[in-house]
Amino acid sequence: MTYSRAEVEVAIAGLRDAFVEAERRNQWSWLADAFYHEDCIYECPYGGVMPVRAEGREAIRRTHYGRDMDVGSGWAGWTFPILDWAIEGDRITSHWVNRGPGVRPDGGFYETHGVSFITYGGEGKFSHQYDLFDIAHQMALCDELDSAGLLAPALRSEWVEPMKQRIVAMLSGTPVALEVHR
Repeated sequence: MTYSRAEVEVAIAGLRDAFVEAERRNQWSWLADAFYHEDCIYECPYGGVMPVRAEGREAIRRTHYGRDMDVGSGWAGWTFPILDWAIEGDRITSHWVNRGPGVRPDGGFYETHGVSFITYGGEGKFSHQYDLFDIAHQMALCDELDSAGLLAPALRSEWVEPMKQRIVAMLSGTPVALEVHR
């Protein structure tokens, strides 16, 4: 089905605005119901170290917006602004950043960039999303934040350290399996 550009634009702008609200609340799982169709598929390779394929809204709630974002106070102070997007039919390419708390001594942000390839599925919701960001640069950013005293201990223990262990294992030749969540 073909949707108007205006309808697709309203959906991605709504997601951008909802990210600001999720950051304020430090709660993310509600976005699954608000923006994803029941049978939506979410994928993120996490640099090949923890490839995720979440099949369905509930799986998206448990993985991307649950396990990976709702990690207690670990992401408090972080923002994830969607900087811009391009629309072609029902396809959206968005450019966003993982922006850590505080600012660097030079006044710049602590951040890494990413992109999402999203398919709009009508009714204000998405039917598919594929996220890409550089996990190695994200780990370096977290180390920089840790050195500056800005990385939450919960984030370090619940997300950064396990992710680094996965990276080391992968680079050592240990096969990494795709996590499929239904």
